Amino acid sequence: MFSPRVSSGKKLKDEAEKPFWISFADLMTALMVMFLLVMSVALLAVTKTVSEEQRAADARRDAIDKLLDQIEFAALNDLQFNGIHVNRDRQAIDFGDRARFDTGSHQLKPDQARLLRAFIPHVLGVANSELGKDWLKRIVVEGFADKRGSYLLNLNLSMQRSQRVLCVLLAKPDAGEAEMSRQQHEDIRQLFLVGGYSSNSQKETLEESRRIELRLEFRGIKESARVTSISDDNFGVCAL
Repeated sequence: MFSPRVSSGKKLKDEAEKPFWISFADLMTALMVMFLLVMSVALLAVTKTVSEEQRAADARRDAIDKLLDQIEFAALNDLQFNGIHVNRDRQAIDFGDRARFDTGSHQLKPDQARLLRAFIPHVLGVANSELGKDWLKRIVVEGFADKRGSYLLNLNLSMQRSQRVLCVLLAKPDAGEAEMSRQQHEDIRQLFLVGGYSSNSQKETLEESRRIELRLEFRGIKESARVTSISDDNFGVCAL
């Protein structure tokens, strides 16, 4: 018996009809899957970055609110500090009529000087807390003048009013006052910055405009925490 013979020509034809390369549709499907995987990984990375930045921003905002709360608590819970107000929008301490200046003057009255020397230690205590060391960058003493007078005259007067605040803080206390420590004086020198603003930020009346404020500046999210440098013991004496 002879087995049936298979035509070699038909076998070659069948093999030729089976393509070796994958179809174009399969190729596009594979590429689409790869693209979706890459995009998914990229979106996860971006979402993670945004979430971390948002958490950091929220933590900074919460810390600033807590620091302002502490300063506000000190101002509201002692009758001798009545009139001192924390402006949260400007992140500033406004002394109101407790630290007004006479027209054309940069001198503070004795009771105003005593008020500042009594209140500032509370601010320094907040600044030296754990949150304060992490987030408080500096305290800018801003002096203001009313709209009368020339620009340069008021600019100089505003600067003198700012400087006067540091003068009374570092001056010897009056009889019966608690004296600030050497470290507190050093903290004032390290933290406080003098700034003059002429007739900017006018208030409703001339008297309200002749004022001082302490504006709190906080570090940014990526800024390093405050570092205290070493200074000499010579604070000097302010001219009258």
